[in-house]
Amino acid sequence: MSKVTRIARSKHLNQAKYERLVEIGRRLGKIRAEVWQRYGSVQGVGQTHRQIRDGWLAEGRRFDVPARLWKETLRDTFCDIVAYREAAKVKVRKAIWRRTQDEDERKRLYTLLKRDEWLEESYLRRIMRKYYKHGRTTVDNQIVLDTNCYTAFVRNGQAWIKVMSLERGKRISIPLDTSRLPSGTLRLILCGGRVEVHYAVEADEACSTRPAGEQTLGIDKGYTEVFTDSDGDVHGEGLGELLSTESDYLKAKYQRRNKLRAIAEAKPHKRDRILRNNLGRKKLDERKRKHTARVRDKVFKAAHSVVDKAGTVACEDLTSPISGSAYSKDQQRRLAGWVKGMMAEAIEAVSQRRGSTLEIVNAAYTSQTDSRYGVLLGRRRGDAFYCFDGEVLDADMNGARNVLSRLYDDEIQLYTPYGDVKRILLERTERFKQGLGLLNPDSSCKRDDPTSTESELPFG
Repeated sequence: MSKVTRIARSKHLNQAKYERLVEIGRRLGKIRAEVWQRYGSVQGVGQTHRQIRDGWLAEGRRFDVPARLWKETLRDTFCDIVAYREAAKVKVRKAIWRRTQDEDERKRLYTLLKRDEWLEESYLRRIMRKYYKHGRTTVDNQIVLDTNCYTAFVRNGQAWIKVMSLERGKRISIPLDTSRLPSGTLRLILCGGRVEVHYAVEADEACSTRPAGEQTLGIDKGYTEVFTDSDGDVHGEGLGELLSTESDYLKAKYQRRNKLRAIAEAKPHKRDRILRNNLGRKKLDERKRKHTARVRDKVFKAAHSVVDKAGTVACEDLTSPISGSAYSKDQQRRLAGWVKGMMAEAIEAVSQRRGSTLEIVNAAYTSQTDSRYGVLLGRRRGDAFYCFDGEVLDADMNGARNVLSRLYDDEIQLYTPYGDVKRILLERTERFKQGLGLLNPDSSCKRDDPTSTESELPFG
């Protein structure tokens, strides 16, 4: 059963309680930093958080926080290190696949990598050092609590939690902005005088479980809207305006803040006043939270709209970063705010919860191919795709139809390299030209950037 994260926030928490929590977070932050420093590299390979904990207890280590708090912080930090190492292994597996064509050798290297025995293999050790850099952290505003570190109750229709403090037998009461009691392991995040309480619940408790549709659709992830499907329907209109407006606001805001920071450095007699009154983070953090909530709401509503129609959804794999720099600084800045990771998360989560099948396909050249014939004839310009015969297609719908066709393409698999995809499409294009009797190659089948596979760019 999948889980999702709920967030409750403190309501009217007094400053004295908040400062006590900040002190706990500061002390636990030292433990986080030490764990990353000592075990965030090869020294942590093959160990578990329990082994480290037992070793510290055997050494008689003492910390200036209750034992339950530092033990849970150790567990949480070490899990972050393991996740960081596993993320590096994804890139190493791709490097192994490119390096050797021998299936037995690949299997041997994959097995050593999976079992964390890569230290014994010189090649694996070298390539892991390339992608698995020594980690570090400066986080000192988080407190992780197991079920014995807090109690939860409802008073006058409002949920409260009482959390362990630095004083034995004295807990800190925190009022929440909800009537739902949190449960399981909690993560308290301290920010701007408020406390966020993060906890996991079963997906069925939090999300819609209405049935999915019956169609098979391809979808194209976009910037101006969230998704466009192969029927030409748009889901999540207005995303680009929302992202660009916020990006432009932050650009102007930080330009003004940088000017104030320069004045503070140049004029010491004004420094304290400027730092106190003009360079705070409370308003910016609250604005960021609200903006993220609005974007997330739009993206997930768009994902539900797609699944309302489709029982099978074909979607591009856009996990790789976009390469190329053929855009202005403003265009690059706005594009940097594109939430394609959130789109992938949304369509995957919604499909799983509502029983729809999500099929990930190869994204190479889906925006550059004429979906009517599956050939590299035509050119995309902004929101339009200009075909070789003069017809103009909607670029997003064209991309979505190409994504859908990849679902049934036996030659182009998910992990087919883009170079092989280009060769296959060019061969199809030549055969198509011969069938039409075209003698001269059409220059429109050439691409400016063969590595860009994004479904939509917001600029012409």
